Amino acid sequence: MAGLNKVVHSYSEALSGLENHMTVMVGGFGLCGIPEGLISEMVRRQVTGLTAISNNAGVDDFGLGLLLRGHQITTMIASYVGENALFEQQMLSGELNVILTPQGSLAEKIRAGGAGIPAFFTATGYGTPVAEGKETREIGGRHYVLEPALTADFALVRAWKADTMGNLIYRHTAANFNPVMATAGRITVAEVEEIVEAGALDPDHIHTPGIYVERVIQGSFEKRIEKRTVKSSHV
Repeated sequence: MAGLNKVVHSYSEALSGLENHMTVMVGGFGLCGIPEGLISEMVRRQVTGLTAISNNAGVDDFGLGLLLRGHQITTMIASYVGENALFEQQMLSGELNVILTPQGSLAEKIRAGGAGIPAFFTATGYGTPVAEGKETREIGGRHYVLEPALTADFALVRAWKADTMGNLIYRHTAANFNPVMATAGRITVAEVEEIVEAGALDPDHIHTPGIYVERVIQGSFEKRIEKRTVKSSHV
């Protein structure tokens, strides 16, 4: 069983094999559930020409925003710009190739990629710029767009707990895009808050089976809040 131990002890080892011009999926929604340390390691390694697949790029000075600041991403596949002014600026200037994708379609494109399904038809986006250049078909009296699946060279995900065999448990909304991305990477690396021994996790609570995961690393997270909103007090 020792050969099934997927724990690595440095970020350099976790991203071994990552090269320029690769496609990288990065889990998270804004700043919630992002693999902070793995993103920082990509910045440190100065890989360039990346195609990044993520729901959005968070904020300017944290998470994927750090890769945008270093001009390390050339193509961004995302569902919206969010709170990142730099993302917006690079998109409008043409410096960054942005493929905006409806959020549900983005999730399904990733899920399909992980399931080995090359493409699927969806009604979302028909008759809009989203459908330009894509095959369309009428099925049962309704029009659909053919959307290709998405896969990546690396899928970088964030989980709450992992065992040494790579089985993962996510916590609450920090799951977001992480479970589907974990299935769609040629190499999936999980940055986690806690690592336990094999057999310590309840099998009924495991969200991502270890068969999808190549490497696990213990992370240390800042857990920054993207947009702080507080309730006003009425005294």
